[in-house]
Amino acid sequence: MDLPSHWLPRPSASPDDKTLADFAALLADAVAQGPDKPIAYTLAAPKWQFLCYVAEQAGYVLHGSNNPSIERFDPRRSYDSDAFGNRTAVYAASDGIWPMFYAILNRDHPLSMVNSCSDLAGETYYYFSISRPVVDLGPWQEGTVYLLSAEGFEHQPPIRGVRQRQVAKLAPAQPVAKIRVMPEEFPFLSDVRGHDDAVVHARSAADPDGFPWIDG
Repeated sequence: MDLPSHWLPRPSASPDDKTLADFAALLADAVAQGPDKPIAYTLAAPKWQFLCYVAEQAGYVLHGSNNPSIERFDPRRSYDSDAFGNRTAVYAASDGIWPMFYAILNRDHPLSMVNSCSDLAGETYYYFSISRPVVDLGPWQEGTVYLLSAEGFEHQPPIRGVRQRQVAKLAPAQPVAKIRVMPEEFPFLSDVRGHDDAVVHARSAADPDGFPWIDG
């Protein structure tokens, strides 16, 4: 499928059987250890591949945060142009790369975000954009991705037939493990776009279905 260049396809990856076995063993050890200490990741495969395995083959969803010490996630009010994301819930992703963005983005800077993770024609695509002045500041830091049991999380309904990777739970959720991530481990660090907040706000108000409201 030919898509505009701002839609970023997931990097190609086909972990072999040994790598998948290593992922499974590491995950089992991490869950047995619990969430008090971060996973000690020493595998050769990029960390995002491990996280994709966790989210897609092991029964977990992922939440990225700047905070390395979350013991429980309580539902919080979220404001979104889509009804699924515009309520009080615990939000997470059924994808390994998307939550890395939330983990490494330093949100001490005032900013707006426009981002997405969707499945199109059998492939996973991403879009990442933040307020243009903040892009120039290099707002990246070490962050944490939390592993949560997928039980009780509901998937966002497809939008115009396109599967979304956002999930939500209306009750509290406790992490079973966590892993630290660095900006350079995020495979799309150089692809994060910048936008004009006022332009995006005006375009989204005029055309709510026009995501991602590209302004340049």
